[in-house]
Amino acid sequence: MRIGLVGYGHGGRFFHAPLIATLPGATFVGVVTRSPERRQQLSTDLPGVKAFDSIGQIVEAGVDALVISTTLKGRPALVLEAIEHGVAVVSDKPFAANAEQARVLITAAERQGVLLSVYQNRRWDSDFLTLRKLIDAGALGAVTRFESRVERFSPQSVGNASGGGWLRDLGSHLVDQALQLFGPVDRVFAQLHYSAEHPSIDHGFFVSLTHANGVISHLWGNALQNSPAPRLRVSGTLGCYTVDGLDGQEDALIAGKSPKTEGEHWGSEEHRRWGWFEQGPERERVPSEKGCWTQFYRQWQAAVQGQGPLPVDAYEALETTRILDAARLSAERQQVVSTKIE
Repeated sequence: MRIGLVGYGHGGRFFHAPLIATLPGATFVGVVTRSPERRQQLSTDLPGVKAFDSIGQIVEAGVDALVISTTLKGRPALVLEAIEHGVAVVSDKPFAANAEQARVLITAAERQGVLLSVYQNRRWDSDFLTLRKLIDAGALGAVTRFESRVERFSPQSVGNASGGGWLRDLGSHLVDQALQLFGPVDRVFAQLHYSAEHPSIDHGFFVSLTHANGVISHLWGNALQNSPAPRLRVSGTLGCYTVDGLDGQEDALIAGKSPKTEGEHWGSEEHRRWGWFEQGPERERVPSEKGCWTQFYRQWQAAVQGQGPLPVDAYEALETTRILDAARLSAERQQVVSTKIE
């Protein structure tokens, strides 16, 4: 399978290229980027991987699939261009600026008969996989509240519009995870945080989701948090699961590590980073499952070869986008917004 990458910014360079380059049975054809600086980075990072000027040029070189990892503003047009060339496409997240834009992409892919998926890689985070295992085993009983946070102190991120603001960019992960665990959402309430210097680009959010099954999801994101709360706190009738800190795959990739360099240790979390199960006075460590972002690409490869379903269905990403639209509307109106589909 021959794969091309469009974009070599932070996401393309660290969260896609190393995984594509180490995917068994795949050939990394090259990267579409015109930036001299990024072409030099590509040459240093992955000697032998060619740079291309355009999607048309890399398609002519022969690709079965393209991964689009550019800023949100220009990404939908590039996704459409790739679809028109008839190749399978992975869009980075957030999938689109709004649900209307997402529907246009899905319709185009269906019309052309090409596969379209969205890179919701945090479905394969260590903490999320561990939580799913606990829920599936009934260890928490009936879950009543799901609390999920991505909080950092990152002043340089304030005003960064590449992902459409923190709600779209990181909120897409948190909403996707909540939907995967607890299903459809009936009501949304949200608050967004802006700086005086960047009044249109949010750098923080709080979102409350009321799921149809009665579970309440509380989701936070913030670029200016000096004291982050637990990454996850999930309460059920039989106990509570908490875990601190983000999955380690992000830091590993930025540090130049990859599944190839780490082998069987890829995605493993140190014992001190494991979460806790608590019930009254009882407290015990919960061994973390291995994180595995590579699983997204393995499943996508199988889907393109007709051997399995897509790792992330585009309609699932559409539903996440619809909920994010409702959150922005809620914040604007300062009221609860119904998302129930009658």
